[in-house]
Amino acid sequence: MTLTINGAQKEIPEETETINMLLNHLQLGNKKAVVERNGVILKKEQYDEEPVQAGDTLEIVHFVGGG
Repeated sequence: MTLTINGAQKEIPEETETINMLLNHLQLGNKKAVVERNGVILKKEQYDEEPVQAGDTLEIVHFVGGG
């Protein structure tokens, strides 16, 4: 399926059903991330239940530590 992630179209496997599965696919599952799906900021508690559908527009911001 095709999603728009941070302004770029990406092909994601069809079996990616939830936000949490998407983050794992993008190798962001272990990082702190904020996800906006179709203009709505999601709570982390929603990531396991919030569906991912073809055509969705997502903004994903993850935090990087350093000094």
